[in-house]
Amino acid sequence: MSFFSDLAHQYIDGEWKTGSGSWDIIDFNPYDGEKLASITVATADEVDQAYRAAERAQHAWAETNPYARRGVFERALRIVEEREEEITGAIVAELGGTRLKAAFELHLTKEFLREAVHLCLRPEGRILPSPEDGKENRLYRTPVGVVGVISPFNFPLFLSVKTVAPALALGNAVVLKPHQSAPVTGGSLVARIFEDAGLPAGLLNVVITDIAEIGDALIEHPVPSVISFTGSDRVGRHVATVCASHFKRSVLELGGNSALIVLDDADVDYAVDAAVFSRFVHQGQVCMAANRILVDRSVQAEFTGKFVAKVASLKVGDPADPATHIGPLINASQAEAVSSVVEQAVAAGAEALLHGATDGNLIAPSVLTGLPADSPVLRQEIFGPVALLVPFDGEDEAVRIANDTPYGLSGAVHTADVERGVRIAKRVRTGMIHVNDGTVHDEPVVPFGGEKNSGVGRLNGEATVDAFTTQKWISVQHGRSRFPF
Repeated sequence: MSFFSDLAHQYIDGEWKTGSGSWDIIDFNPYDGEKLASITVATADEVDQAYRAAERAQHAWAETNPYARRGVFERALRIVEEREEEITGAIVAELGGTRLKAAFELHLTKEFLREAVHLCLRPEGRILPSPEDGKENRLYRTPVGVVGVISPFNFPLFLSVKTVAPALALGNAVVLKPHQSAPVTGGSLVARIFEDAGLPAGLLNVVITDIAEIGDALIEHPVPSVISFTGSDRVGRHVATVCASHFKRSVLELGGNSALIVLDDADVDYAVDAAVFSRFVHQGQVCMAANRILVDRSVQAEFTGKFVAKVASLKVGDPADPATHIGPLINASQAEAVSSVVEQAVAAGAEALLHGATDGNLIAPSVLTGLPADSPVLRQEIFGPVALLVPFDGEDEAVRIANDTPYGLSGAVHTADVERGVRIAKRVRTGMIHVNDGTVHDEPVVPFGGEKNSGVGRLNGEATVDAFTTQKWISVQHGRSRFPF
């Protein structure tokens, strides 16, 4: 596909370049195995070139009138809208995303570009009082400088844009490293959109590479002040450790093991719809996905029957087919890992109400119940189409089970009594939780992030301003200070 070959390059200082590494990342279609592109990896030296270019370009960009800066994001939004069908095809081909998933990702991408337009004007200074006569305290919001961004493979276009666009809008420069399984939609496509939108050279650089080539060069480099990482908690822990040792700020959006709680007074049919979407959107490769579906025993039989029937009706197959609900997992390694989780759980005593067959990277949905309370499967993130049904007796047990996980990203509570739902939501230790809705949500102005192993820091709205700017105190003494000596 020419779309992929055209974008199979590094983007450094406004130039499209071939990496100088000794090996290539091969970009495959996870559904049919078609080779989409071959990209020679960037070296640590090219990472340095990217950061130095960003450093050079950032100062003038920060001084650019924010009304002029926002024009770049207005044009980027129009470009995404104009190329929507082409981008949809790329998401289907590179990620195995269904057309429904592509539409969802593009909707979010456009919403966050709209927010970036407003973020250009968001930073505000303050005048603070002083106990000293004649002193004026000015508090300025300034860009952090250069931001390093590491994005994942599941929603790569959106999750790259979600961080890159606000960082740029606030006056920073960016070096982006996409996941090696999504180098185009998560990396070079983002560069092309902003290049065509008129972003000055050097402000956004994309390095397509792997830790096997560059080690920790991307996060150890002296130029970036902030590293924003989205991915697993295992890698996130390493990123945080390296950043801390170099006195860098890190923003970590990590994994989840969300619980969707169905109380005894819930609308069962509606809860089923919410649970099926929350668990199986994009084959379950979503950090906010409802891994665990907790159901009050009084409605367990009704909910289970309807849930299993709806899951069994989901069509598994070619993601390019508009009727497909479940496409392939991103690669064979992920598919093998998910299949292994199901087999291990069943061997340990779980009952498979549905036991999805595996065909290459395609895995049909599985629904497991009867898991022992100490089952490790209940406490881990399953990045695939596997739902765990867990019964409970009463609110206190529901909260206890929901909290019995090292993660705390998202969640949901279904009940006829909204305030009852809110009371329970407050007791669940998670960064985000939704009453009478699904677990998969992201909105531009609402703080997004998790507790425990699900991350550090927040993004979106004012939280993004906090993440990608710093505060500077400048005092002015009108008149003369008195000094003790």
